[in-house]
Amino acid sequence: MRLSSGLLVASVAAGLLSVAATLLAMPAASLQFGLATLLALLGHVLASRGGRRVRWAVAAGIGLLAVVAAMRLFWYQEQVHETGLVAYGHGAAKTALLARWRELIDRERLAALGLALGVLGLAAGVLAVPARGRRRGVATGVLALLFFAWLGLSFAREFGPYPLLDLLGTVWPALLAALVAVGALALSGWRADRRWLLPVGSVLLSLGAVNACADLAAAWSGWWVMSRPADGAFLQVGWR
Repeated sequence: MRLSSGLLVASVAAGLLSVAATLLAMPAASLQFGLATLLALLGHVLASRGGRRVRWAVAAGIGLLAVVAAMRLFWYQEQVHETGLVAYGHGAAKTALLARWRELIDRERLAALGLALGVLGLAAGVLAVPARGRRRGVATGVLALLFFAWLGLSFAREFGPYPLLDLLGTVWPALLAALVAVGALALSGWRADRRWLLPVGSVLLSLGAVNACADLAAAWSGWWVMSRPADGAFLQVGWR
């Protein structure tokens, strides 16, 4: 179908622009192009006649990723327009700063939960593709191991002075998304066609999921250091 092919080409073009904007440190443009990529890809899935068994699971996964991208774009624009930053060093200012910091962490946890559900839908689509038994699976398996190593190193930095259970209790949605995405990447090579779109998409998905997990862990560890709950100086999130 012409419509389906056009939407696929549009999604690839917007995806490349999103990657370029990320490399150029343009977060708003990256999120906008990323949202356009997901919407075009969602249209391609719905317009295509193939993969009827898992079409709705894949469409739901892409839709959830689009919702997450829209949420993050809205939050980014909201932060850009915020004024009146709080100065650090006074009790009331520190309380307000930590409350705002914790609010941002909770937002990212919500986004990570949507990311995890979206990745699960896409992983169902990867599993539904018949295995082709090619050697390309070795390449994606090696890439998956590298992503696992990156994920492990990002957590190893947070294991020292921080309570592990509290850390895992905060980042578990992002960790689940990263593990499922990397697992789908490992399987994508065995199911890839000659155009390699499935492994390339799996690499980008794994990159985003692992990076989101590492960022959330780093944000929580920074908040924990400032609030110092272990020293009896825990500040309850809230406003008087």
